Amino acid sequence: MGSTSPESLVPGRVLISEGELATRVAELGASITADYAGRAPLLVGVLKGAFMFMSDLARAVDLPVEFDFMAVSSYGHSTRSSGVVRIVKDLDLDLADRDVILVEDIVDSGLTLNYLRRNLLARNPASLEVCALLVREDHSIDEAILRYEGFRIPGEFVVGYGLDVDQRYRNLPDIRVVETASGAEAAEAS
Repeated sequence: MGSTSPESLVPGRVLISEGELATRVAELGASITADYAGRAPLLVGVLKGAFMFMSDLARAVDLPVEFDFMAVSSYGHSTRSSGVVRIVKDLDLDLADRDVILVEDIVDSGLTLNYLRRNLLARNPASLEVCALLVREDHSIDEAILRYEGFRIPGEFVVGYGLDVDQRYRNLPDIRVVETASGAEAAEAS
């Protein structure tokens, strides 16, 4: 999909349903509640993709939680990472001595996650864990840093539930595989 224009990319088949998302988010919330009993974790969401997941996750955690957000860019208007991560919006809160959970929409190559972990660890949190909704089956991330994981998915480009293609389709209630418009039309015709 590297040379395909973003306008020709459309949501296709459902990969993870709304019900499956709700069930798994509730399970992740219960795990965080148990693991952080007696503490008030700070959820750090990576914008824009993680905002829906983080909202639902926070409601599933039965503890006082605080929120902050970072925005990073490594994709621009493409469906492939540029290989360069830059912070577009930094945190407002001090992380020193805080229990921090980094909330990611998707772990793909691991480039962004590794960059964010190094950046946040340099701010001296008491602890730093990662909660990722989606993890690519072929990722190159050390399993030890993925404390909370929603779903393993194949290498297909996906949208919905906060994930986008060129800022579109974040509002879908499920996660769908992206297709080219001509491919979707051909599938509908058959």
